[in-house]
Amino acid sequence: MALLQISEPGQSTAPHQHRLAVGIDLGTTNSLVASVRSGVAEVLPSSEGELILPSVVRYLADGSRQVGREARDNAAADPHNSISSVKRFMGRSLAEVLATESNSPYRFVEGEGSVPRIQTASAKVTPVEVSAEILSLLRKQAEATLGGDLVGAVITVPAYFDDAQRQATKDAARLADLHVLRLLNEPTAAAIAYGLDEAAEGVVAIFDLGGGTFDISILRLNRGVFEVLATAGDTALGGDDIDHLLAEWMKQQAGIEVKDNHGLNRHILDQARAAKELLSECDEVLVEIEDSEYEWQGLLSREAFNELIEPLIKKTLSPCRRALRDADVSRDEIAAVVMVGGSTRVPLVRDNVSDFFKREVLTHIDPDRVVAIGAALQADVLAGNKADGEMLLLDVNPLSLGIETMGGLVEKIIARNTTIPTARGQEFTTYQDGQTAMALHVVQGERELVSDCRSLARFELRGFPPMVAGAARIKVTLQVDADGLLNVTATELTSGVQASIEVKPSYGLQDQEIEQMLRDSMDYAQADKDARSLREQQVEAQRVIEALDAALASDGDDFLQADELSQIQTARAAVLAVAEADDHLAIKSAIKTLETCSEAYVARRMNASVRKAMAGHNLNEYER
Repeated sequence: MALLQISEPGQSTAPHQHRLAVGIDLGTTNSLVASVRSGVAEVLPSSEGELILPSVVRYLADGSRQVGREARDNAAADPHNSISSVKRFMGRSLAEVLATESNSPYRFVEGEGSVPRIQTASAKVTPVEVSAEILSLLRKQAEATLGGDLVGAVITVPAYFDDAQRQATKDAARLADLHVLRLLNEPTAAAIAYGLDEAAEGVVAIFDLGGGTFDISILRLNRGVFEVLATAGDTALGGDDIDHLLAEWMKQQAGIEVKDNHGLNRHILDQARAAKELLSECDEVLVEIEDSEYEWQGLLSREAFNELIEPLIKKTLSPCRRALRDADVSRDEIAAVVMVGGSTRVPLVRDNVSDFFKREVLTHIDPDRVVAIGAALQADVLAGNKADGEMLLLDVNPLSLGIETMGGLVEKIIARNTTIPTARGQEFTTYQDGQTAMALHVVQGERELVSDCRSLARFELRGFPPMVAGAARIKVTLQVDADGLLNVTATELTSGVQASIEVKPSYGLQDQEIEQMLRDSMDYAQADKDARSLREQQVEAQRVIEALDAALASDGDDFLQADELSQIQTARAAVLAVAEADDHLAIKSAIKTLETCSEAYVARRMNASVRKAMAGHNLNEYER
């Protein structure tokens, strides 16, 4: 009789049969790691049995670190060296951080490049390094629980994280000795958890309000295919903002001002966070400030709390409207609304979202765990543990990508909300005769002019043979991979000369910039259209004048009478006079007049060229 080899769940004696991979929810406030064991995705506990790791790192003077709960518990006593909510700083420049974190207890200092650094008792650390400490502990926690080395991890990011923020996340994983199988949008991870567990189909909304970020995504689920139709959000809006708002209310009620006492500020913030969590279950809580200098107590009702935070909650609804519009679906078409993130436990959040979508929201998977569970399911697939029934993920690019063309115009190559991974190419040509190089400027945004968009990268294509203007064929290809990272390649098709760049900016878009880009693209749509038309006509005027001047210098005296030349010069002057104005129709009309005046001259030049080409030949040769 044959015997079966039996082992504990997740501890197979044949590890080659199940490759160990994890899903990590790297959150602003808390982080989790999960894995699929015995076919079930579950959050992995720490050695102390805790499932949730506070996203806090404390740097001690002796060079050691505290990560997680111990660091959070000591944060009030050591605010300068206890770094929390570092996800807000990922992919941002020092200037951006200083502009938005004026009340932060952290001592930001300059370093190489524009990446912000925080001065602690033992080192100057970047947000990437702080995140790496959290990821490293989660990796060790997973390896201890699973009993082996990891082949990789799927790490979740907010859907609205731009290229720089995603790259910063991958850099943190590399520092933590983690192989990234994929960066996965947090809303998509939640959809995986709900869709696979319940075989959900149809159009769903994923409302993700975490500690520091907010995302709304509209997805179509159909038999394992997860297609993101549209996404919107705010990378600096979350439960932290509720905590700060409540903390300021507590200071006002107590009649105190706290500026430089960062320890007291952290203590009040901790009290505010605890009160917020209690008010999800209670109608009224006791809030207090207790310090060597101050002592105050007060009662806070859920009604007063709701009134205080309602403006913040309302800010989440505008991105919801935009996502529905971009997805081209109505609220009635939404089959389910999934709530993700610890901040969705606040009753007012659930009530507002339910009223907006006109249906009950789904909360029966723990909103703190659902993202990690979805990431673990995807990691299990990418690690090769699931031979059948693999899922297909179709995320989207949140903002349009393109390059600058003559006149400071943007030629969009990949439109926003395009399914990724994707590669799109477009052919361009040279502007001047004899050109052997081309400068390429990659931009991101929804406006028509480069000045209104975000610059991502610049590079040059050099070494292609000189040709007349318009003869070169240069194909520019933009490729966005599954992680949302961008590569740009330019190829001159005649010679095969190629140049490329991997776009790795040192800082990313702020939440206000993303929101403003999309709002401006709608508010200024007609103005942008007019501005583009003007620039196009100005470029055309410049091209026509340059071509005319070159022709006149070459053979104007041979083919033109004095009166004809005078007419052309008068029309040329008229083009120059209107080219600097702001009336594109006037420029177009002036160009048309110049072309009409030059028709006879152009015909003579063409006939002369044909006669020269046929010299010494007869028509029969060309017919053959």
